[in-house]
Amino acid sequence: MGGEAMRAGVVAVLLAVAVSGAAAAGALPRFAEAPEYRNGEGCPAAAAAGVCDPGLVHIAMTLDAHYLRGSMAAVYSLLKHASCPDSIFFHFLAADPEPGLLRRAVAASFPSLRFEIYPFRAEAVAGLISASVRAALEAPLNYARNHLADLLPRCVPRAIYLDSDVLAADDVRRLWETRLPAAAVVAAPEYCHANFSRYFTPAFWSDPGLGARVFTGRRRPPCYFNTGVMVIDLRRWRAGNYRQRIERWMEIQKEKRIYELGSLPPFLLVFAGEVEAVDHRWNQHGLGGDNVHGSCRPLHDGPVSLMHWSGKGKPWDRLDAGRPCPLDHTWKSYDLYIPSDGSGAASPASGPALAASLFSW
Repeated sequence: MGGEAMRAGVVAVLLAVAVSGAAAAGALPRFAEAPEYRNGEGCPAAAAAGVCDPGLVHIAMTLDAHYLRGSMAAVYSLLKHASCPDSIFFHFLAADPEPGLLRRAVAASFPSLRFEIYPFRAEAVAGLISASVRAALEAPLNYARNHLADLLPRCVPRAIYLDSDVLAADDVRRLWETRLPAAAVVAAPEYCHANFSRYFTPAFWSDPGLGARVFTGRRRPPCYFNTGVMVIDLRRWRAGNYRQRIERWMEIQKEKRIYELGSLPPFLLVFAGEVEAVDHRWNQHGLGGDNVHGSCRPLHDGPVSLMHWSGKGKPWDRLDAGRPCPLDHTWKSYDLYIPSDGSGAASPASGPALAASLFSW
């Protein structure tokens, strides 16, 4: 097969994966209605500006049929632990070009939720995606976070991007209020003890035009950060053309194979050493194990404000298979899924007890 034909075949496969959510949407799982939470005293009064209301906390997530169960649990946990749940606006990026079923599913479980769904065109990134260590990491929707500033309304100044496999145990407004100095576009927990070099191939480090030279002149030495929890200044992102910068590295990857792991390395190449550090409590990640085995992992030492099942093992899959990890039972308390046979119907989470045991300011 010629190069062009091969590339066309890869694009076709990726597009098929991206629209599979639409096909699966005809049989979306059922979810229970979550308890309703309202603003407490001291919350900003609702304005007539809608999504442009300056008092809103903006959260962006992807939404598709396969990860819908995780997204529902994540939204539930965020509302339950929020001091001002009515002041949270959710921005969902969906691969389904006509996300009506997804919209109805979200609205049925959260009748008062303030949200919008933005169709994400898979072809916007399909030609840039390279093979990864795990097929799921090649799905075009994984790259939708690169397009947040293009898809969200211009009046939204910043957004918290969250993966669908997270669970909040704290008030997300605390994360929203993270200070971003003038030199920073992204804030996220950094993990400087991690072996940063392993996120790139030997070919990258041995190339005289790449390697350590890429990170020269940055504010700090480059450190690993996980892109599943980020605070992003959307105005600075647009002004700096950061989507194009990320995509340039994806093009270089097509030519030289400088990394192996999906959508993360291009972010590291652009932002490592420039990220504003956030307390680790806001991304207790790795609970899904590695990208191959998905084995059980405990929480890291220290307080917890947000748990993240990054890695191959997802709590809903392990629970359904009858092989849950200990922390998956914590996730289960926020699971709104109703099995097709009616067994094990969702029940409200025991949130206060969970919160008291996990975080301490």
